[in-house]
Amino acid sequence: MSMKDIIHLFFSDSPKMSKIKTIIGEIARTDITVLINGESGTGKDLVAQTIHLHSDRAAKPFVKVNCAAIPHGLLESELFGFEKGAFTGAHLKKPGKFELASGGTVLLNDIGEVDVSVQAKLLQVLQDGEFSRLGGDGNIVVNTRVLTTTKDHLERSMLEGRFREDLFYRINVISITVPPLRDRREQILPFSQYYFDHYRTKYGRTVSPLSLKTLNTFRDYHWPGNIRELENAIKRIVLFGQEEAVVQDLTRNKPGKNTNAESPREGLPGNGEALEAFELRKIGKTAAETAERKVIQDTLTETHWNRRNAAKLLRVSYKALLNKIQKYGLNELEIPHQNEGAKDGQLRG
Repeated sequence: MSMKDIIHLFFSDSPKMSKIKTIIGEIARTDITVLINGESGTGKDLVAQTIHLHSDRAAKPFVKVNCAAIPHGLLESELFGFEKGAFTGAHLKKPGKFELASGGTVLLNDIGEVDVSVQAKLLQVLQDGEFSRLGGDGNIVVNTRVLTTTKDHLERSMLEGRFREDLFYRINVISITVPPLRDRREQILPFSQYYFDHYRTKYGRTVSPLSLKTLNTFRDYHWPGNIRELENAIKRIVLFGQEEAVVQDLTRNKPGKNTNAESPREGLPGNGEALEAFELRKIGKTAAETAERKVIQDTLTETHWNRRNAAKLLRVSYKALLNKIQKYGLNELEIPHQNEGAKDGQLRG
């Protein structure tokens, strides 16, 4: 399957993903920075690659940097390169990722892992398109589009002083949130078939088609590891023929599954009265949380996801609102009209 086919699969059969594809179509041919949010394994890299392939830079390099996998002490030289003799072991001049991606796109995965000491230099590249190599004197000019991903709440890191506010607004001109697989279940079976066919061909295995039981289990499972977890499950089936074992593992790990053989009412006093009281409290709490979620969602929509204005309208602290957004899994999938940085003339996604 070609990259074009993979991208088609990734954005098909899901209204939420179709909406993201529309946003990509609107921003791909611009040079604005994009922050791609989402849990691990949701496909943030593929969103970034789709933006690149639909841009005017498609024929130029697409360079990925996994910021979380590179030690803080080495990240600066990895991004910006170094001159010969810049440090012990620097026997030759080495260009950094920004130079290698010049004319194209650089993707900074897990941008929240970039140390504060490197963030100022990263900000300079975004503002001026130039930087100096480690150990160098003159500036190097590049024409590189920057895309970033995060699975964390950068706003929380910003409030805690671990991420520069000015850099946050620079990378967050447009924000795209990739929903978890459990929120786009209509894609589970197409992904399953794709990975099954892919690995069966790749490893030359003769494997019986996935059973109806397996497909139903896949469809109902919550997939905390998202597409990556699904891919690994399929790979295990194709390579080792462990279809039944995979199904058992997923069934055992299903949320809310009662692994206790006893009846949930056994051992409760008052002939079930304690359980009924507990259930009433639970119902009341659920109703209150549902109402609170609705109010927060409506307020964020009203303020075009300007969290500071929303916090003022809700009469809660900014930090408390961020906690509620995380608690209720509220996602922003549309291009909003303004944000906390609107005073600086910036657009937020």
